[in-house]
Amino acid sequence: MVKDVATISPFATIREAIAEMRRRKVKSLVVNKRHEYDAYGIITYTTILRTIVAEEGDIDLINVYDVCAKPVISVPELLEVKYVAQLMFKQRIRRLMVLRDNLLVGLVTMNDIVTSIPGMLEDGSVSASG
Repeated sequence: MVKDVATISPFATIREAIAEMRRRKVKSLVVNKRHEYDAYGIITYTTILRTIVAEEGDIDLINVYDVCAKPVISVPELLEVKYVAQLMFKQRIRRLMVLRDNLLVGLVTMNDIVTSIPGMLEDGSVSASG
């Protein structure tokens, strides 16, 4: 799990999102909540590319909030990795948020799951048969 999650204001423009992705060297940003009872969102390079094509390049007038995927699938912080992996596989998602008391504490990517498998096999957390 990545604990230093790259986030952006929901009111930022697409241009600002691109700049932040470059600065942080990431392929996605978590879109912050607008208020306490709102949901988090996520914006990816793919979302940005689709938006640029659809809007014919006018990225300074579009807020991140208007195009982000929202609500985002999330899991509680203490959920076992095997269940996180199952959810990601079944829902065909590459990243999901980790929450504690409805607040963001991390982001899990498919790469995080794949990287953790050898260690899980060694300590017996996952059986080799599935």
